[in-house]
Amino acid sequence: MENIEKQLAVIKRGAVQIISEEELKKKLEESIKAKRPLKIKAGFDPTAPDIHLGHTVLLRKLRQFQDLGHQVIFLIGDFTGRIGDPSGKSEIRKQLTKEEVRKNAATYKKQVSKVLDLHKLKIVFNGAWFDRMKGLEFGQLLARYTATRLLERDDFSARLKERKPLYMSELIYPLLQGYDSVMLKSDIELGGTDQIFNLLVGRDLQKDFGQPQQVVITMPLLEGTDGVQKMSKSYFNYIGINEPAADMFGKIMSISDELMLKYFELLTDEDLSRIRSMHPKEAKMLLAESISAQYHGAQEAAKAKEGFEKVFSAKELPLDMPQFRITQPQAILAVLVSSGLVKSGNEARRLIKQGAVEFDKIVIKDEKFIIVKSGVMKAGSRRFLKIIV
Repeated sequence: MENIEKQLAVIKRGAVQIISEEELKKKLEESIKAKRPLKIKAGFDPTAPDIHLGHTVLLRKLRQFQDLGHQVIFLIGDFTGRIGDPSGKSEIRKQLTKEEVRKNAATYKKQVSKVLDLHKLKIVFNGAWFDRMKGLEFGQLLARYTATRLLERDDFSARLKERKPLYMSELIYPLLQGYDSVMLKSDIELGGTDQIFNLLVGRDLQKDFGQPQQVVITMPLLEGTDGVQKMSKSYFNYIGINEPAADMFGKIMSISDELMLKYFELLTDEDLSRIRSMHPKEAKMLLAESISAQYHGAQEAAKAKEGFEKVFSAKELPLDMPQFRITQPQAILAVLVSSGLVKSGNEARRLIKQGAVEFDKIVIKDEKFIIVKSGVMKAGSRRFLKIIV
């Protein structure tokens, strides 16, 4: 186990807030003295089956704690996932069934193995205690926190002012997440900046239960490829860790130069001072290759880089371009969706509106444009399709 200063340097990289750093130092001192690893908790509600680079900001920080010799607890919210975390939301989340949550959770172990060391990882489900909790016990838990305190949350108070519905299930969610910390007796909990209220509830409940309070560490939310919204499947701006290396490489190359340094800091171990001295294009190629290699290996990343350079530097079309046959003239919107080049009509309309769709090198801005001949369609900066009529 590294000394305190070395551990702090690793822990603080990319972190937004530590509550509190003095408590963290004290816990690290006690850990070294007692030769007892700290319990590091991070919770993930399996509300979607795929993990994207936004999720890996936390996963990478957890891996750093593993490498420092601490015990990482990967908490899967199979119970809380059925309620839905309201953090940052202006309306209630869609509640998932037990079957949907279990199906999503089943994919997590394989995906997180690309970042975390499974041999050193403890995976737990909060249904282990919540599914057994009786009505009286639940009432006693509710009695440990006031509605007044919960309503101080920014997003809750904003919804009340706007006269938007605020459901009881949303009010109790922070309490349930906080109780997870009590059951796990966590020393440190990690979360995004939008999770700060929930993480602090965990500290309050631990104190109320007579336990040492966990240190809270928040990590920034990673903006997606649009450079504006946080990375999310619902915003069509995500980069999935299971995506083919070529797609991952191309999407990373599409991010802005301003966002690039944040990706380096949160998603790689590269020396940031060295990155700042590089030409932006050279740096971005390094970023795309580095991240692609993390999830697909160096060989696949090199192939993705070569393919990207052929298409975008030499202006060549990819040799392995997929083909799509149509038997009669069709609107470009329908072809984009039915071919699978985009995932939905909404995404297709957005790309057309942005001028990001081309047919035979002509930008198409009318979703009713009819394709009447064979040709090459391009969506975004990296998706190509050979259409055969």
